[in-house]
Amino acid sequence: IQQVFKQLFYMINAVTLNNLLLRKDVCSWSTGMQLRFNISQLEEWLHGKNLQQSGAAQTLEPLIQAAQLLQLKKKTSEDAEAICSLCTSLTTQQIVKILNLYTPVNEFEERVTVAFIRNIQMQLQERNDPPQLLLDFKHMFPVLFPFNPSAITMDSIHLPASLNLDFLNKV
Repeated sequence: IQQVFKQLFYMINAVTLNNLLLRKDVCSWSTGMQLRFNISQLEEWLHGKNLQQSGAAQTLEPLIQAAQLLQLKKKTSEDAEAICSLCTSLTTQQIVKILNLYTPVNEFEERVTVAFIRNIQMQLQERNDPPQLLLDFKHMFPVLFPFNPSAITMDSIHLPASLNLDFLNKV
């Protein structure tokens, strides 16, 4: 059950983050607030179902950071440093793309300046990020089956002759 929910939450993360990276109309402060609220609801649900050890919440980390990126101030070099230290699960390309797509919804917000984005790129240039922008939503985590040893010893097992397993010898 834990592995199923980890996979499901990864797919939620990948599809949502990919939509965020491809749609200018959703890159805003209010979307960041809405995403963060919805993610906290998912985290509470995991906690309520005793699934916090499944790793499902950790698969949402890039989406959490993207939501926080949308909510942070984006003006000064201190803001750039905060973004660089906060967004460790996002690649440089993803951070820059979200900043380029950021669209103010009301008059209190401003577009992100080109100088600010260049500042971010300069600070993150030593990162060794993979060159991909979008997440692979078809990625599958390996399935792990726990080993539960049997209490039955092998010498107590009787093999019926109808199975034609005469080549097996008890040692």
